Amino acid sequence: MTSDAPIVVFGYHDVGAACLDLLLKRGERVAAVFTHEDDPREEVWWRSVREIARSAGVPVYTPGDPNDRVCAELVHRLRPALIFSFYYRRMLGPELLGASRGAFNMHGSLLPRYRGRAPVNWAILNGERRTGATLHAMVRKPDAGAIVDQEAVPIGPRDTARQVFDRVTAAACQVLARSIDSLKEGRAILRPQDESQASYFGGRTPEDGRIDWAWPASRIFNLIRAVTHPYPGAFTTIRGHRLFLWWGEPRAGHGRPGEILSLRPLVVATGRDAIELVRVQWEHEVEMAADAASGFDVGLLCGD
Repeated sequence: MTSDAPIVVFGYHDVGAACLDLLLKRGERVAAVFTHEDDPREEVWWRSVREIARSAGVPVYTPGDPNDRVCAELVHRLRPALIFSFYYRRMLGPELLGASRGAFNMHGSLLPRYRGRAPVNWAILNGERRTGATLHAMVRKPDAGAIVDQEAVPIGPRDTARQVFDRVTAAACQVLARSIDSLKEGRAILRPQDESQASYFGGRTPEDGRIDWAWPASRIFNLIRAVTHPYPGAFTTIRGHRLFLWWGEPRAGHGRPGEILSLRPLVVATGRDAIELVRVQWEHEVEMAADAASGFDVGLLCGD
């Protein structure tokens, strides 16, 4: 492939922004960028792929369905040498994948583990100690194509999803920078994924942040750090009112799961030991230190 071979990017979120930025700063010929309209129901904390592309004079499209006839015909007319998907939220179908000499996706895990949606959040929830970014060929099955390259990043025992996601974004840029020339020149060596090691996780919704107090404190702590700011948050209910738990710390303690053991500090019993609530927020109210919050009684069970 020639150095000026056109590239088409489907991208969103911070990984999409960072990888597009890298391609543009390298002087790659990005012929078009396809991205999403922001969802007004979602807290948008990431950089805008749309704005990065527009600032560079790259045409931007936001199709509702990237696989419809109009979009597919447009991509075919561009005759891209490469198609990249960087955290784009829709699967690209065979018609699109066949429009280039190679189509590759950047995924936020060390494939074949954690295929699917929200891989960083799931990895933290499951207590993993590392994850990473993987560039792989796109095939009909999600996240199952042969691997071009990948880069691991650590997950510390107190890291939040945002902290880990920032590392994954940096790792994605490293992988892309290492791989782009070999992909353009057609000399990249891809290795098949080991299906025996594959795992798949679905998308998460705000309701998935509900705490089960029968869990051990370690799992509740993992949930809190997996979905704390800027994600929707872990929560419980007390007397029918939703309480968000933005931070907490596992503690020694014993009681019925969900029982409030003390108020200052605010400690709740779990299925095994207890957890101290540090930052909380009643729904529709302001976030505050748990010690300063009202509406709690020793012995009251959370999660009614």
